[in-house]
Amino acid sequence: MTFQPVLPASGLTGWSYLSRTLETQTDSFARSPQIRRDTEYFREAIESVRSAEALVSDRRLLRVALGAFGLQSDIDSRAFIRAILEGGTAEPDALANRLADTRYRDFAEAFGFGNPGGALTGSPSWARDIVAKFQRQQFEVAVGDRDQSLRLAMDAQRSLPGIAEGSVSSETRWLRIMGNPPLRQVFETALGLPAGFAQADLDTQVAEFAGRAKRQLGISDLSELADPAAQEAVIRRFLLRDQVAAFAQQSPGAVALTLLQSAPRLS
Repeated sequence: MTFQPVLPASGLTGWSYLSRTLETQTDSFARSPQIRRDTEYFREAIESVRSAEALVSDRRLLRVALGAFGLQSDIDSRAFIRAILEGGTAEPDALANRLADTRYRDFAEAFGFGNPGGALTGSPSWARDIVAKFQRQQFEVAVGDRDQSLRLAMDAQRSLPGIAEGSVSSETRWLRIMGNPPLRQVFETALGLPAGFAQADLDTQVAEFAGRAKRQLGISDLSELADPAAQEAVIRRFLLRDQVAAFAQQSPGAVALTLLQSAPRLS
């Protein structure tokens, strides 16, 4: 039986509890029979895999490989995944580099099949890293089965440090956020961007994201997201706005009931 995340509340209260218990809960989740069987098989079998064809031909391996990057919904798109892996990331016109969703580029780069150095799958330390990513991602999926907003908050907590890394331009960092669907949703909600904003041209989107981040979060450069306090500020603003939006969709009576239920009891 798979360990089910414990989430006593939603919103900021739920996030605070999840943050305090994250290590304990993820450890328990990783020991669940199905997760343990999948990861043990991956560690044992991946070292002999040297091509994209071999990976996509083994559904158990592919489930872990895709799951580590949040791409598990593509498990049945084997031809597409093979093309991404074989194309690598070295060339600007590689398929993984042309897709708006940057998770495909990260996936292709991590396995290395289509890059000059070739497959990276022979290293035990590499396999441990992929397994750790898979365990974390699967725990996020389990959280999302109960509370999608908390899943998005966890995704942001994991992804934001990577956005801050490297000596790239602020525009490039924003494009990476915009190309990561879960992270984009967090920022759109946190910054109060309107529905349909994604239809604007890219320059307008980048300018609006950057302007609102500076005004509302005090973030003038996304390299500041290396600071855990800045990461937490983004997440908390996302959860607060998300909860306010959820309240706004309820009837006045439902809102009143929710407030009464969450109010402290008098002794």
